Amino acid sequence: MTRPRRLTDVGRVLRAADAASPVDAVESVARELGAALDATDVSFLITDLSGRALVRLAHVVPSGRSADDRALEHGERRDDEESATVLPFDGGPLEQAVRAQSVQVLAPTSQAGQEQVGLWRVLAPVTERGESIGLLELFLPEEPDDDVVAEVAQVAHLLAFVVVANRRHTDLFEWGQRSRTFSLSAEIQQRLLPEARTCEASSFTLAGWLEPAARIGGDTFDYSLARDQLHLSLTDAMGHGVDAALTASVCLAGLRGARRRGLSLVEQSRVTNDALATHAVNCDGDDFVTGLVGRLELRTGHLEMVNAGHVAPYLLRGTELVHVDLRVDLPFGMFVETSYGSSGVTLQPGDRLVLVTDGMLERNVATVDVPGAIKDTAGLHPREVVRALADSALTAAGQALEDDATVLCLDWHGEHAGTRAAVSGADPDRASVPLEAGPES
Repeated sequence: MTRPRRLTDVGRVLRAADAASPVDAVESVARELGAALDATDVSFLITDLSGRALVRLAHVVPSGRSADDRALEHGERRDDEESATVLPFDGGPLEQAVRAQSVQVLAPTSQAGQEQVGLWRVLAPVTERGESIGLLELFLPEEPDDDVVAEVAQVAHLLAFVVVANRRHTDLFEWGQRSRTFSLSAEIQQRLLPEARTCEASSFTLAGWLEPAARIGGDTFDYSLARDQLHLSLTDAMGHGVDAALTASVCLAGLRGARRRGLSLVEQSRVTNDALATHAVNCDGDDFVTGLVGRLELRTGHLEMVNAGHVAPYLLRGTELVHVDLRVDLPFGMFVETSYGSSGVTLQPGDRLVLVTDGMLERNVATVDVPGAIKDTAGLHPREVVRALADSALTAAGQALEDDATVLCLDWHGEHAGTRAAVSGADPDRASVPLEAGPES
């Protein structure tokens, strides 16, 4: 059999994506790759906002009267001509590819769909700086060799940038990721979080996760990378619902605005406190926010933090887990002109810092052994650590959290002067340990 021609002109792929509408850009890349490799089917599976599934996005071409002529598949929902089918993680190759950040090549199986029987299936992570955006799925008529697998991985990495660039112009990707309806407070909270929940750099890996309660509790996390510094925060606004979301908005806007003005960590805290206290007076309320605000010096590993009435961070160094001893000040927003001070710790290469909100510690999740869970997940990438900790809280609460459970995990590698060993958007040396063999997905 003649081998398929190689897709060597990456520029052509970029031109095709750029020429298409933002809602068609991913399909344009898929068509280019499919034609180059003689693939019978190419799909993009975006990561679900729950973090526990992938969602296959597709354009349903109307046949006859409407796109609704074709019956819905299991787990599928539609909006006009757009289709989204949820594929829950079950330990199979889909989850393996995301977790291990490695291309999965699956031999033909009779369990495939009618049109895919006898075809080879390739699953390639679509990742950007450690942020799992989804997977690229292809069905090929013959077993791919190493060159083809490497090519698919390269295009999957390129696809990550296509998604990042085009999602700014359309709700399609956000719609696909949402397998549940958002309340107004959840919508506000979602907009407060950084677009990328994970960031890999030469000197660190950072990942955050927020598991919302039924009545949004006002948690947020944030980070921003400067040339030689990493800024981060984890905050928990008092109350629930829209009021808590609005309080969290004032808090985060205060921190971000002060940070962007180049103020010190203590000044950022003071400005934010005064903004919240003034807001509470104007709204005839008593809203306040607990939080941790930090700045990591990437050249030295020194982490300076302000603790505004929050639970202390955990530090895992080797097999020893301790609370970081920080000065504790009043929560933000209680009194105007509250004084804040900072304290800190110097991280060593291999250290892991874990920040949590009290939603991980309150009585309806009291059975969760947070220190034990942090130790048990020591071999996982921070991206999987934060989700595993949130999963433990959900399980303990019977899937009904009384308060938001939020986790921020920072791994310090201490190589700021070096370069990151990236392969298709991820550092394979930092990836989570592979799953044990599971079912076909």
